[in-house]
Amino acid sequence: MPSRHQKGYIYQKKNRWYVRYYERVKQDDGSIRRIQISRSVAPVCYEYRTRGAVIPLVTEILNDVNSNTVSLPGALTLERFVDDNYLPHISSQKRPSTYRGYRNIWEGYIKKQSGNIRLRDFRTVDGEGLLADIARQNDLARNTLKHIKNFLSGIFKHAKRLGCINGINPMQDVSIPKSRPAGQTYAYSLEEVTKMISILPQPAATVVATAAFTGMRKGKIRGFLWENYHDDAIWVTQSVWERFVTEPKTQQSQSAVSVIAPLAKLLQKHRKAKGNPQTGFVFHSRHYRKKPVPLAPNSLLKWQSQSCSRRVSTGGAGMRSGGGWRPTFTDLARQTRPFKQSCGTPISPPQ
Repeated sequence: MPSRHQKGYIYQKKNRWYVRYYERVKQDDGSIRRIQISRSVAPVCYEYRTRGAVIPLVTEILNDVNSNTVSLPGALTLERFVDDNYLPHISSQKRPSTYRGYRNIWEGYIKKQSGNIRLRDFRTVDGEGLLADIARQNDLARNTLKHIKNFLSGIFKHAKRLGCINGINPMQDVSIPKSRPAGQTYAYSLEEVTKMISILPQPAATVVATAAFTGMRKGKIRGFLWENYHDDAIWVTQSVWERFVTEPKTQQSQSAVSVIAPLAKLLQKHRKAKGNPQTGFVFHSRHYRKKPVPLAPNSLLKWQSQSCSRRVSTGGAGMRSGGGWRPTFTDLARQTRPFKQSCGTPISPPQ
């Protein structure tokens, strides 16, 4: 049933103009209830000194209500829409690690500050103020603030697809506040990599060599299978993040990665120490229900602490937090030409 045409009741409260009107809102039990809404329109100033001056702004606000072009979920709060619609959508469409990152952004920076704003009422000025508050309250790098803005933009894109809102995305013209620049990723030199391999115990040394000489991401190293290592190459077919096994991010990531001679020797030694397995995970830290579990990232931290006690005697070659394998891969490939020639196969680009 279409709603009656509304002009709204305009009134002044302190130094602002407000409009009062009615909306049909869907309840938790599925029923429709007509409720009264009061919304701020503009400040009382020279431009908007009379009730008649704010009528065009009120008409714009009530356009969606009177034309019935906005579906009922548009009256939902941002918190309810994100928790009930957007995050479940991300969970079903994106990788588990992406979902975790989005959920952390939502719960860590946005939910408490802006969760009560109605989806339909969120404006560019709200997004601008929200990002400014987040930057002021947290010591975040510029890239992190960009991720937060993109997350909010994704919420309203999804809301438009569902018909909850119309018009432009309110985050479109929001600027990124001034913040500290992103830190530089440390890139290991070939000398540092060689020192680490020489002092680390197994299988940590082979893990470090695999990361350094292939440029594979951590998830692909965790998902590295013996059956995918043949013909002097690693054939990437899967990636492991926490307990989730997924396909690599891109089609290019599924290409073969050549194995140079020093890495081949370490893998052969590691395989022999594990009983010469032909299938299963190359690196695993424990068994669960008689099945091997992929290498846990925290295991590398344990091996790191073992190497740190010997850093002084080895010229300071120790593992840094976060690692620096991919940024330094090009340099390593250039410096390992003798290894490539002895192996007879080229080094593939980082995957």
